[in-house]
Amino acid sequence: MDVPLAHLDRPFDYLVPQALSAEAVPGVRVKVRFAGQLVDGWLLERAERSDHPRLAYLEKVVSPMPVLAPEVARLARVVADRYAGSLADVLRLAVPPRHARVEKEAIAQAPPADPAPADPAPADPAPAGPALADPVTSGARADPAAAVAAPSVPEPEGWRDYPAGPALLRALADGRSPRAVWSALPGEDWAARYATAVAATVAAGRGALVVVADGRDLDRLDAALTARLGAGRHVCLSAALGPARRYRAFLTARRGDVPVVIGTRAAMFAPVDRLGLVAIWDDGDDLHAEPRAPYPHAREVLLTRAQLAEAGVLVGGFARTAEAQLLVETGWAREVIADRAVLRARTPAIVPTGDDPQLARDPGAATARLPSLAWTAAREALRADAPVLVQVPRRGYLPSVACADCRTPARCPHCAGPLALPSAGGSPACRWCARIAAAYACPPCGGRRLRASVTGARRTAEELGRAFPGVPVRTSGREEVLADVPGGAGLVIATPGAEPVAAGGFGAVLLLDTWAMLTRADLRAGEEALRRWTAAAALARPASDGGRVVVVADGALAPVQALLRWDAGWFAARELAERRELGFPPAMRMASVTGLPAAVADLLAQARLPDGAELLGPVPADGERERMLVRVPRARAAAMAGALHEAAGVRSARKATEPVRLQVDPLALF
Repeated sequence: MDVPLAHLDRPFDYLVPQALSAEAVPGVRVKVRFAGQLVDGWLLERAERSDHPRLAYLEKVVSPMPVLAPEVARLARVVADRYAGSLADVLRLAVPPRHARVEKEAIAQAPPADPAPADPAPADPAPAGPALADPVTSGARADPAAAVAAPSVPEPEGWRDYPAGPALLRALADGRSPRAVWSALPGEDWAARYATAVAATVAAGRGALVVVADGRDLDRLDAALTARLGAGRHVCLSAALGPARRYRAFLTARRGDVPVVIGTRAAMFAPVDRLGLVAIWDDGDDLHAEPRAPYPHAREVLLTRAQLAEAGVLVGGFARTAEAQLLVETGWAREVIADRAVLRARTPAIVPTGDDPQLARDPGAATARLPSLAWTAAREALRADAPVLVQVPRRGYLPSVACADCRTPARCPHCAGPLALPSAGGSPACRWCARIAAAYACPPCGGRRLRASVTGARRTAEELGRAFPGVPVRTSGREEVLADVPGGAGLVIATPGAEPVAAGGFGAVLLLDTWAMLTRADLRAGEEALRRWTAAAALARPASDGGRVVVVADGALAPVQALLRWDAGWFAARELAERRELGFPPAMRMASVTGLPAAVADLLAQARLPDGAELLGPVPADGERERMLVRVPRARAAAMAGALHEAAGVRSARKATEPVRLQVDPLALF
């Protein structure tokens, strides 16, 4: 039943009236009477008998279309158990809201075949036996035969740059299930490579599912798949499509009309017939983490699907997460990387501004926002009629200001939020409550002059426009994200994730204000900084064509070293080793328990946590709430999630009024 109560997270038996028997098949939406109310639900299984002597009747079949596929129902149960959530919450994510008009059109055009009531392999929403094995701790290793089989399809272009690439495609084309972690080269057309892997899977008579982070990546992959497979061979699933288009695409996939589904995070549960490949691009992007309960991550859902369906896996990106590195180090997946000779030929010249030789030439490089090395690289690229990309971590004009006399951060007199300047002539305004602080005076010293603490993209564009007069300046960020720009001379100021593609590649890429990403109080600060830098640097031309990347940072820092060497695997291994030593995910499993102190204490008192569980905290959350962390070894993750969900059920059965938020392996721990 679609009810948000943890203690009701189990299947219920109902009698099916004879008048509804033909339509009441597994997977349809239904309405049932429960506790005197009519509630929505899913019909999961038809059975001959029940252990309960008195049953109520099914009230209504909302639609005869079985939109919930049995394999998706099973996946949803496993995901709910993995994240200490309920099946109803996961099914809300898995199946889009019903659109009656679209559904009627689909039924009229091509009514789906009714599954037999006595399904030989019914979807069981309740945990049956041991939980699904963790791919890291279960001992499963990548199939070595996946790299030696005779090719069944010609080796396509692009993947030849990676020694293991052709073997990966041959395994997919032969109907096997290789598992790979791919580190893409600079300038790589990743969408074309994914389209080739999908085409090899389809050639073997199997389906594929690919998840990307945002609409721009989805558009690129859509175009690549259309070019490779032809029109009408795949559908796109994204919440941005709107209710009707999204539901129409979902029904197309559910009927098995297409072998391939691609989409953003919303597509991770999409039904795919004979699933042979699941793939995710840029799994470190936080857009892959679902913000609604039970907060699953697309990468983990896809890995679970691969285990359940015995499908292949492709995890790719310019950078590599610690989670992907763990798959490689345990042998569950194999890395697909280029050899050093190919890497040297494809990589732009990458230089830092904070190393000793540069400081000797330019002593101001340690503190300058745009050191002479970066300015020279931009000037030379523009003279060569090549575009220049400037990555700035913050949007806006001056998103953070401080007193010009005592350097105290400027804060709103009403709510204590940070003040920002929207333009050169604008008055400071609060970023929290939006109040104007035109008469601001610094509380410690009384000063009225403000200076920049952080410079945003718009101010950067203004400064560079003055430095290079006559050169067109474009900005790409939250207000307007550019997909591509011309190949001639021009400046593009972009925030991370909004960098456009330039025709022929950028002549120079400048990575400014790197401290803003490196100094974040976050477990993943270094990993995230490298991910954003490599995404921008990958858009530069190779060094042989004059491409340069200037990173305004100390070259001795580990993320900067990984960028200079273009070695995401080295940094990921280093990061994983540090987390293993400190006991952080993914080496360990952690859950955050957030709520009012009394509610958090109540839930943890009810939880029968496994042996070896550690409680860390409390630490302040937002408002009056606090957060406790629960840490266990990976082998006890299922027991921890089960104990927390059971405790949540006890509280909901008692009708506890104060909510508690449970998150397993949250992206942000602090």
